Amino acid sequence: MSSVSLVPEVAARDEERLTARAAWAVLRSCRVSDLWRASWARFRYGDGFSHARALGLQLSLAAVPLLIAAIGLSNLLKTPSLRLLVDRTVLQLSPRSSDAMVRRVLSPWSDQPDGIPLATALGLAAATLAMATAMGQLERGANRIYGIQRDRPTVEKYRRALVLAGIAGVPLLVGSVLVTTLVAAAEAMDDVYGIEEEVVVLVVGPVAVGLLLTAITLMLRRAPYRRQPGWSLLVLGSTLALALWTGLTLLLAGTLNLISYLGSAYGPLTGVIALLFWAQLTSGAIFLAFAVSAELELTAIRVAEGRLAQAGAAAPDRPLPGGSTTAGAAT
Repeated sequence: MSSVSLVPEVAARDEERLTARAAWAVLRSCRVSDLWRASWARFRYGDGFSHARALGLQLSLAAVPLLIAAIGLSNLLKTPSLRLLVDRTVLQLSPRSSDAMVRRVLSPWSDQPDGIPLATALGLAAATLAMATAMGQLERGANRIYGIQRDRPTVEKYRRALVLAGIAGVPLLVGSVLVTTLVAAAEAMDDVYGIEEEVVVLVVGPVAVGLLLTAITLMLRRAPYRRQPGWSLLVLGSTLALALWTGLTLLLAGTLNLISYLGSAYGPLTGVIALLFWAQLTSGAIFLAFAVSAELELTAIRVAEGRLAQAGAAAPDRPLPGGSTTAGAAT
């Protein structure tokens, strides 16, 4: 149960969308320290930590089956270049101490190749279910941060969550994998296609960041059970979430490289713990972005109400047909 105040809808009050110039004026009208303090309080009392833990678990459950499905598809297509790229990516995500075991799993000519289609189908089904559930949890957490106590009806909620999983959830995970395995992907592209590693980094890096930004912005726009304001009022929350998400993902990549020195006993276990921490912290970044967007919307409403009050106080008395003024008629 959320204990934060309900955020009125700017979109329901204004006939026109909030322009970028108006959004910039709103941002300049508030102090950064006050905005951060109010956003953190909304995140905390909106139970953002609990929702971040739940969303992080769902994202972790979706990431592993998605990797299984990617490995299965690369085996089914029997394209050596694609297989090498997928293998390098998966090896980059796993500790070096478990490379031998991972290579055996990735072997295309395993003892039971007939089971690859079934494993691929089950991986896709599990990833779809976990991602749709994650988007449902995202709506629940976003609603509580905005002070909304009820979610959409069940059928509508999960139908929307399934669509959001495809247009935002999958790009989010793909962008995260690209950021984490950028070096390995560049090396694989150099080995397979002869493309220079620097060129791959310069191309794939912005693509990964673009996928993350698109996914986060779509989540901020489509997840809550309300009419969200224009894109210009969501850009600050999107930028904050993108910076936190990218930084935490780079930290995960560095952690996976460091834990390779822990040996075969503790390395894989530490890698799983690092993945769970990453999922929870990045989920918290998403909900913190919702809190920042909510406080900016409240500020926009206060600014608009202040302008209306000033306009009403400065309006001259209008003459009535009888010769009196509006002020005299009111008395």
